[in-house]
Amino acid sequence: MDLSSVGKSIRRYRLEKKIMQETLAEKTDLSANYIGMIERGEKTPSLSTLVSIANALGVTADMLLSDVVEQSYDVKTSVLIDKIASLPKTEQERIFDVIDTLIAHADK
Repeated sequence: MDLSSVGKSIRRYRLEKKIMQETLAEKTDLSANYIGMIERGEKTPSLSTLVSIANALGVTADMLLSDVVEQSYDVKTSVLIDKIASLPKTEQERIFDVIDTLIAHADK
């Protein structure tokens, strides 16, 4: 199990939300240095730290753990569905057409 991917997920969501390490550190009562070590995979956060970071980023813990949890495709599917749902209907239709085509041509 590669727990460094948890740090990569934290970094990805932090950057998506345009939050600096220092700001995340303030929101979680951690140091910016420690946040950086987690993001680089040098430190593994405790459960309470992970929950605190998830709350500060406005994401769920399963989103942060999606690359290490065996049910990660369920989580990724849920995240993608949420992203697609936020798009205009024409874009949603286009994406679903692409997915339908990929599924039709997938090795079975």
